[in-house]
Amino acid sequence: MKKHLLSLFLALLATAAFAQHSDKETQEDIARHRAMAAAHEGAAKCLASGKKEDVCMAELQAACKGLAIGKYCGMRHGH
Repeated sequence: MKKHLLSLFLALLATAAFAQHSDKETQEDIARHRAMAAAHEGAAKCLASGKKEDVCMAELQAACKGLAIGKYCGMRHGH
């Protein structure tokens, strides 16, 4: 019974968290994701052109300044 109540409570909290975004905030999130995608596409093109990875990562960081948390523009992967 306690597990069911806890699950219900957590589900209600999650629903409330999603419901707090206004249309304006949602549109801003969409624009931010599109800008991050464009920055990553630019990084891919940079690497495809033969430039060194450190040069392309510097360009990515500059393009993503203020968009995402961290120096990888919201995305990090292993090599």
